[in-house]
Amino acid sequence: MNRYSRWKYIFILAALVLGALYSAPNLFGEAPAVQISPANSVAQVNAALMDGVENTLKKEQIPYVGVSMDANSVKVRLSDTEVQLKARDLLQKSLGEGWSVALNLLPASPQWMAKIGALPMFLGLDLRGGVYFLMQVDMGSALNKQLDRRMGDVRQVLRDAKVPMAGVAHEGGNLVVKFKDGDTRTQAAEELRKGMRDMVVTSLDETRLALTPNPQALKSFADQALQQNVLTLRNRVNELGVAEPVIQQQGSDRVVVELPGVQDTAKAKDILGRTASLEWHMVDEEHMDGPSLQAAEKGLIPPGDDYYQNNRDGRPLLIKKQIILTGENVSNAAGGFNSQTNEPVVNVGLDTRGAKIFGNVTRENVGKRLAILLIEKGKGEVVTAPVIHSAIEGGQVQISGAFTIKTANETALLLRAGALAAPMEIIEERTIGPSLGADNIAKGVHSVLWGFVAIALFMSVYYRVIGVFSTIALAANVLFLVALLSLLQATLTLPGIAAIALTVGMAIDANVLINERIREELRAGQTPQAAIFAGYERAFATILDSNVTNFIAGMALIAFGSGPVKGFAVVLCLGILTSMFSAILVSRALVNLTYGRQRRLTKIAI
Repeated sequence: MNRYSRWKYIFILAALVLGALYSAPNLFGEAPAVQISPANSVAQVNAALMDGVENTLKKEQIPYVGVSMDANSVKVRLSDTEVQLKARDLLQKSLGEGWSVALNLLPASPQWMAKIGALPMFLGLDLRGGVYFLMQVDMGSALNKQLDRRMGDVRQVLRDAKVPMAGVAHEGGNLVVKFKDGDTRTQAAEELRKGMRDMVVTSLDETRLALTPNPQALKSFADQALQQNVLTLRNRVNELGVAEPVIQQQGSDRVVVELPGVQDTAKAKDILGRTASLEWHMVDEEHMDGPSLQAAEKGLIPPGDDYYQNNRDGRPLLIKKQIILTGENVSNAAGGFNSQTNEPVVNVGLDTRGAKIFGNVTRENVGKRLAILLIEKGKGEVVTAPVIHSAIEGGQVQISGAFTIKTANETALLLRAGALAAPMEIIEERTIGPSLGADNIAKGVHSVLWGFVAIALFMSVYYRVIGVFSTIALAANVLFLVALLSLLQATLTLPGIAAIALTVGMAIDANVLINERIREELRAGQTPQAAIFAGYERAFATILDSNVTNFIAGMALIAFGSGPVKGFAVVLCLGILTSMFSAILVSRALVNLTYGRQRRLTKIAI
């Protein structure tokens, strides 16, 4: 009656072992390390970088525990903070300004744990300390700038159709076009509807038309502007050398920036608010021979040129100082594929003025290279330098080269991310010191620990042996929850700790229901074995109902909440799932092992 099949015991034991294994990394703490990541779009993380870092450390006889590489950085684990500071200074000097070398903390758990995916949870800003910004995107200003750029398109469409106009102006959220008479206005309306399909054309009066972006165009512009702002902020944060920055969209027009470990708020504001621009220059093909490049590398640069390093093939470039186009002339950029060769390319759209200039330049420079530079803080870097194969009219430019799908999309984003697509302002700012973060961790852990101890004492005294089993099941629940959060690489915050504490209190409810049901069955005259069986079977429906209602509430918080509320709800929902497993299966396995094999059981300690 009260016996499990052998496979169930094996399954529960395996779950406990895995839970202990994946929870264990959180006990080892963190080791000092340095993190090397690109400080600009030219530098790329690869095996050569990792080898160079190791060789530099070995050459200077700086001991290190290990070196690892991921898609965005190379991390070097070190023995203590003194060696960490020496390694940081050495690597920054050796690698130069193209790389950001930041102090970091890495898990101190054994390497074999990391290889099987057993990693500790990340600590949130409130537990580690740092700077928090909530930034509001001014979509109105961005839309106004977009409409200003579209005025040139209106003029071009009407000029091509040979329809005269008296003028075009930006009024409110519309472009208002004036004409001399009604017939001209009617003809212009037809042409504008054909040439500007993303705009709604309406008549204001006999001589005026209003052009308004349609809902699809507005949504597309807002989404693209927000995506571009997030990318730009992420690129700028790299300069701060933040180890685990969080930059994410919140709602439709806000961006959250969390910089753990950064205490210099003024510098963070300066980095986030700085400006950047794009410039298009011709490559000086006359001086691209070997002797000229070697002389330029030594500082002997031809008059009217600048010396740059190409980011695609590593070859140096001499680029003419004359600016052909700027980022203001780029209306859009997206990754795509060449229709003939099917190779990844970058499709760039120019505004009316940019299209005209670009058409003239490409017509006059077929076979030569055009370099695209990203200018930040007075320094330029080459994004790409494609060859002009033919004259390009109409403002639609296709850039081909040594692109993969990923690099084509990244280059397109860079072309749009030279500057913020929409103005942003900081509407909320918080600074959390590292000592406060450590204090938050201590208080959070103590709250969970003392809550668990209080529940354990109550259950052991009130329900005796069965209460001890319930306490063990509760400990297994915490073990499963921590293991699951670690496996998912969740970020632990104060609301997360609060959810764990709440889960401890909620999880014991199931065992209280079971234990009270067993008592009722014993009072009704059932034998101990029958009372245990009935207690678990009849309490299950009530436990399921209560947990389902709690889970629904948690899912509602996930769906409609954001930030700390959503983090709290995620931990709560995971805790509900683990509590169902531990309260019912683990506790009953203990009861079955203790009492299930006793054929003549006369009483149980409950």
